[in-house]
Amino acid sequence: MKNKWLVIISICSLLLGASGTYVSLLWILPPGTMDFSKEKVESNHEATTKGERNPGLEKVEDAFELIQKSYVEDVSDRQLIQGAIQGMIGTLQDPYSVYMDEEASERFNDSLDSSFDGIGAQIAIQEGKLIIVSPIKNSPAEKAGLKARDQIISIDGITVEGLDLYEASKQIRGKKGTNVKLEIVRSGLSKPLEVEITRDEVPVLTVFANMKKSSEKNIGYIQITSFAQGTAKDFSKELRKLEEQNLSGLIIDVRGNPGGMLSTVEAILYELVTESKPYVQIEERSGKKVPYFTALKEKKPYPITVLIDEGSASASEILAAALYEIEGYSLVGKKTFGKGTVQQALPLDDRSNIKLTMFKWLTPDGNWIHGKGIKPTIEVDQPAYFHAHSLQLEETLALDMNNENVTIAQEMLLALGYGTGRQDGYFDEQTEKAVKAFQSINKIPVTGKIDVKTAMKLEEQIISAIQDEKNDLQLQVALKTIR
Repeated sequence: MKNKWLVIISICSLLLGASGTYVSLLWILPPGTMDFSKEKVESNHEATTKGERNPGLEKVEDAFELIQKSYVEDVSDRQLIQGAIQGMIGTLQDPYSVYMDEEASERFNDSLDSSFDGIGAQIAIQEGKLIIVSPIKNSPAEKAGLKARDQIISIDGITVEGLDLYEASKQIRGKKGTNVKLEIVRSGLSKPLEVEITRDEVPVLTVFANMKKSSEKNIGYIQITSFAQGTAKDFSKELRKLEEQNLSGLIIDVRGNPGGMLSTVEAILYELVTESKPYVQIEERSGKKVPYFTALKEKKPYPITVLIDEGSASASEILAAALYEIEGYSLVGKKTFGKGTVQQALPLDDRSNIKLTMFKWLTPDGNWIHGKGIKPTIEVDQPAYFHAHSLQLEETLALDMNNENVTIAQEMLLALGYGTGRQDGYFDEQTEKAVKAFQSINKIPVTGKIDVKTAMKLEEQIISAIQDEKNDLQLQVALKTIR
């Protein structure tokens, strides 16, 4: 293996959308890939390659020659070698360790750009299932309604069974303007959702900041959507601007943030947590734990609250754990994703790569959150309509019908202030009255039936309600916590 180095950045992920009325994009990387020193990886590699050759490799060579000479059809050397590597990695049963051939490696390098063509959400494989970790902020995927924990079961009608992450991304990714059809399984729905998504360019913007007023106090708000190159610099710049405005408190929002570079979250933590505890501990294969400290002597003169949810993974969890366990800051929202391992991409001579899990990371207090996540200090559920499913209309919904789509429509109508009297999926007269009222207000032909036009308007208004921060209960609780 040549002495090359590749920094892994988990910023551009699979981006998908659940509503046919919105455009979505795609790219995929597993959540929360982080980088470590070149010297560390090379020394580990040298340690594992020294010594005599494993005699078991002779058996592999025998199998290679047997297949090459005797199999009923011709098989290329490249195919057999890649299959052997993939088989070895598969025995690890680690969704984050992946072999990337030359083509996949090139796509991986493309993901380091400031934008990419795709659908826009991050995916991972868990327990053999291809799941969405989180859609990227402001992506068509987010606007279309794809959610963390959605499971992809087919791409363009072809099952994803047996695909690794990079094969799945290869099928989903494509040129801007082309479409991809995904079949999604979502908790709470008895039938899969079929989603047709138009690929587009996804810009990678990672820091969004503004000042919020709460009880006449200036509360700074910074959302970090991933920990990419340049994120720490942008964070520092936005923080300085907020601090120049008589800041009374700060909210850091890492909801839906799938992770990124360790060096980036380190740089941010250097501004926020003191040297009293390690901000992270890296556990090596031997069990040795290496603590990392900041040099900060004094904490910020204002309180900080962190917003977290099921889509907060890896580097986001490092940030949340450090701010809570070192400084005692509040965590508001829902339990995080639970990704506590570190991967490195190790280049092979033919420009392919093995991305291998090489370390565990532990919180300042030595907790390993892998598969468990981090619980908030203040648990807050969002309003039910934040989790509303998309209407998958195969027929117009009307009086006396009883199905899942009616339930979804009733939930939407209730959230928008149109009382249906029930949410059990039965389209009764009260539901019909609510539909007529909605149609009348929105200047849609008043039929009392939910056709495509009515369904689109319902979804449009639900998305608008979700984007109104007054309805963001987690944010509102965070503001009160600061006060």
